[in-house]
Amino acid sequence: MNKNLSQFSIFLTISLMLAFTVACGGEEINVETEEASGEDDESLDAEEVEGDNPDAQTLRISVGINEQHPLYDSAIHFGELLTERTDDFNVEVYHSAQIAADLVATEMVQNGDLDITITSTSPVMNIIPEYGVFDLPFVIPDEEVADEVLDGEFGDQMLDILEDQDLVGLAWWENGFRNLTNDVRPIESIDDLEGLTLRTMETDIHLDAWSEMGANPTPMSFDELYTGLQQGTIEGQENPYPIINLEGYHEVQQYLSGTNHVYTPYIFLFSKQIWDELTPEQQDAIAESAYEAREYNREITRDVAEDSLEELQNNMEFSEITDEEFERFQEAVEPVIENHSATIGEDTVNDFLSAVEEASD
Repeated sequence: MNKNLSQFSIFLTISLMLAFTVACGGEEINVETEEASGEDDESLDAEEVEGDNPDAQTLRISVGINEQHPLYDSAIHFGELLTERTDDFNVEVYHSAQIAADLVATEMVQNGDLDITITSTSPVMNIIPEYGVFDLPFVIPDEEVADEVLDGEFGDQMLDILEDQDLVGLAWWENGFRNLTNDVRPIESIDDLEGLTLRTMETDIHLDAWSEMGANPTPMSFDELYTGLQQGTIEGQENPYPIINLEGYHEVQQYLSGTNHVYTPYIFLFSKQIWDELTPEQQDAIAESAYEAREYNREITRDVAEDSLEELQNNMEFSEITDEEFERFQEAVEPVIENHSATIGEDTVNDFLSAVEEASD
């Protein structure tokens, strides 16, 4: 384990012991918060990675999660890699949607008002409907398949379509799988979901999927989620393991199930307007740094998810989903995939499913 990763692991462990953070990270902020902070740059809290050139161009990165999430550390690592390759740039990383939440930040990148955002694919589907393909449930079975799909022809295809929207997609990073908690009963099969009042994101794909599985999906803002669970307004919720752990849901939830029902990646987006003003050498340095940082990001994100699951298992009753039950979940949500294919794009959905099938063989 390298020095940066060791320091990050120590930092995260201390943070988990001291407090649960208010920032939710990943898709939660992306989907549910759309207003920019409106603050002047001078009042924002950013990590700066500077080279030795006093005249270097500053690249600003906006991420929606807080500074305890591995995405933030990965963005800083990108800055370190870039300043090692060239002294043409300094990098500033802004966490917790200080500049803007992910959808607005993506629009700022489109307009050339922001250099970089690293966002979940969920808000991108508001701009490019094809990106809704990553929210289809129970399609990607594991991280190895996810990597092969994203790093292969399908992933390249999805990066290519960004250019028409004034975006340059440079790398796929790790967001991860979402998993289920509740305070009613262990969820080991699809039958156990019947009638469960479950908080989910306010997206049609997610709402339709949980309805098809027999649950009662209830949209609720993230900042109300803990209280809703505590007061029994809702009986369960779904999020990645690190968020479940950081937010302390084990305090108000008894059962945890490894459903892995949705895998969504992060995508490293650069402004095409700004990109086109750079030299080919500068473009190469940025692209190579984003791509190299991808491996670092995947490693630490998966380490944190593993550590979070281990800690949650000490505080909750954990249920694994068998392969047979996973297939039942897949069968139940087939109508969701069919119904949303027209909006996403039939060709995109078919290419995605084919890529997953090939990677799974």
